[in-house]
Amino acid sequence: MMKKEKITAAQQDMLFQTLRDRFEKNRGRHEGMEWAKVQAKLEANAEKVWSLYQMEETGGEPDVTGFDGEAGDYLFVDCATESPKGRRSVCYDQKALEARKKNKPESSAVEMAAAMGIELLTEEQYRELQTLGEFDRKTSSWVRTPEPIRQLGGALFCDCRYKTVFVYHNGADSYYAARGFRGLLRV
Repeated sequence: MMKKEKITAAQQDMLFQTLRDRFEKNRGRHEGMEWAKVQAKLEANAEKVWSLYQMEETGGEPDVTGFDGEAGDYLFVDCATESPKGRRSVCYDQKALEARKKNKPESSAVEMAAAMGIELLTEEQYRELQTLGEFDRKTSSWVRTPEPIRQLGGALFCDCRYKTVFVYHNGADSYYAARGFRGLLRV
């Protein structure tokens, strides 16, 4: 688990430069939005900057993918081409991790996301992400699983093959080198 700390001014400057460059390079993900407004919102929310830094450090390549007008939040989603490398080989949640008798992974997607201060994408959010580019063509990502499925020991994950999003099920205690998770951060 990650301990919440503030990042240094130098780390924040580097993060903002990376985010700004990605924002400008991928304008189609956030048409009509201005980086200056996004940065102002980030500067007013230091704890969110820490979470974004964790997303970046684990290979998520977060970018603005939308704006929630009702809440006034910019939506940052992991836009790495493949499931973030620093978040792979994890089972679904703590209950699944504890259920494994041997060969336990280091963590779980739900706990890792919570420690980072982000949410796992829902199936709907995952499908929306796929309209913005090509993601998970070689990997897969855990998605938020409905409680009735989880109570029966299952969990859901998605990938995209043949220009189609596929939703699958697996035992929540399973983990694979090519499966991680994508997150959402509201700022």
